[in-house]
Amino acid sequence: MTLQIHDHKHEHDVCDQCIFDTDTHHFEADVVEASKDHLVMVDMWADWCGPCHFLTPVLLKVVPSYAGKVRLAKVEVDEGDNMKIAGRHGARGFPTVVLYKNGVEVDRFHSAKPEHFVREFIEKHL
Repeated sequence: MTLQIHDHKHEHDVCDQCIFDTDTHHFEADVVEASKDHLVMVDMWADWCGPCHFLTPVLLKVVPSYAGKVRLAKVEVDEGDNMKIAGRHGARGFPTVVLYKNGVEVDRFHSAKPEHFVREFIEKHL
């Protein structure tokens, strides 16, 4: 499942790049460093994961509504060596969503959640 390819050279419209795929090679820049400018949610998911497919449309609706204040980095844990990202974060099930702010993890949740939960999750960190 490919959403948007993150353009590592250009930042366009405020939310043009708010949802993107990342991997072990770009995680530090895409998530840790970027979280110093805005919140970055990391969605660790897998194609075989039913709850992941329930959560994705919720995240795709909620994140753009914050007009660039929140970004969503999608990590397909079964691609390449992306499972290392899940391992570093101690993710034991999917989806696992980790929120970064100022270069560090500040919150997380597991499993599929409704829209109101995701909005409250974000709001308490803005």
